[in-house]
Amino acid sequence: MVTKRKGRRIALFIAAISALVVVIGFGVQHRCAAESGNDYESIELFTDVLKIVQKNYVEEVDTKKLVYGAINGMLSSLDPHSSFLPPDMYKELKVETKGSFGGLGIEITVKDGYLTVISPIEDTPAFRAGIKSGDQILKIEDKLTKDMTIIDAVKHMRGPKGSKITITIMREGFDKPKEFTLVRDIIQVKSVKFKTLDNGYGYVRIAQFQEKTDEDLVKALQTLKKENGGSLKGLILDMRNDPGGLLDQAVRVADHFIAEGELIVYTEGRDPDSKMRFSSRKGNKEIGYPMVVLINGGSASASEIVAGALQDHNRAVILGTQSFGKGSVQTIIPLSEDSGLRLTTAKYYTPKGRSIQAKGITPDIVVESLEITAAEKKDTLSIREKDLENHFATEGSEEQVGKKDQKQPAYKMDEQFKGDYQILRALDLLKGWEILKSMQKTG
Repeated sequence: MVTKRKGRRIALFIAAISALVVVIGFGVQHRCAAESGNDYESIELFTDVLKIVQKNYVEEVDTKKLVYGAINGMLSSLDPHSSFLPPDMYKELKVETKGSFGGLGIEITVKDGYLTVISPIEDTPAFRAGIKSGDQILKIEDKLTKDMTIIDAVKHMRGPKGSKITITIMREGFDKPKEFTLVRDIIQVKSVKFKTLDNGYGYVRIAQFQEKTDEDLVKALQTLKKENGGSLKGLILDMRNDPGGLLDQAVRVADHFIAEGELIVYTEGRDPDSKMRFSSRKGNKEIGYPMVVLINGGSASASEIVAGALQDHNRAVILGTQSFGKGSVQTIIPLSEDSGLRLTTAKYYTPKGRSIQAKGITPDIVVESLEITAAEKKDTLSIREKDLENHFATEGSEEQVGKKDQKQPAYKMDEQFKGDYQILRALDLLKGWEILKSMQKTG
């Protein structure tokens, strides 16, 4: 027989389930009476099972634990990105969007039942350990990850700064799984980095779309222009291994490079409120110079929105490899007890109506990532006339005017960029554009 105390707990549980049903169905029109009846029958079945478990299970159970487990099970049956956020996870999610959180620095999803790395975040333990996009995480310490939820995986991987954790990785090209031991750290993600690569040519790296990404981008562009006499000849926008982030920041970033009134992205879902269109607004536009956008298999979600919009409007050449293909939108819905619901509510589409879900963005120019070694950088066969003994010096050459009169380049490319084949190809493309433009003027 169920006690009064247990009866009150069950009543509270039924009320909580009813409230959850209302939240999940936010904005959805009322269903017909027959469908509503079926829904309540299903809820009644669930509460019957709960009563039986509470009364007959071999040990006393925690009702909240049962509720959380039931909700997680329900959401995991939908898609890899919908999940229940207990109070601690919900609080941490809000912190993450501000760019500071604890962990390893891995953005993960579930693919074919296995935890799969979308991308490691730059300058994090995972990145430094060599974790790559597409890696399958088979084990976290001694726990197998087959059919493990993302939330559970995150719980296992996060911990105090300085503590060690071993994850077992399987990667294409591996003969057998390999263990990686990482040291947890406080992850400080700097959303935007920038650099002048050569006179007039700027480089902007967006690592993740956070609350201040657009603000940081504006500052970066202003600084780059100032360094290059007030304008740019070309810009490389690097979104490789950018796992995404906030949708509104992706829209604002794309807005800078697209003419006023042009469509950036639109979303479609069952709920009328999830059907949205985002177009470029008034303001200063960065449309006076060519762009190359770099993407790869770790570019997902918000970074794909930006790349897709710039590609559809012929604003930039997309260079690199196929992007990840996460074309769904998750809405964070606050729940009681300071918990939250991360629910997939829509799919997004590029201005030309392309769905990126499970497809990704195809680059205009496919360039694989190749590491250029020091030996390859050094041209051992570069013997020219000037290297021969007693050669004639050309009038007005560097040898005659002296080093003090030589025009030194304003910027020296960092070694990290010299070894990045995709960046070098992008820079060559921009310089080629400038040469062709000058030829058209003189032709």
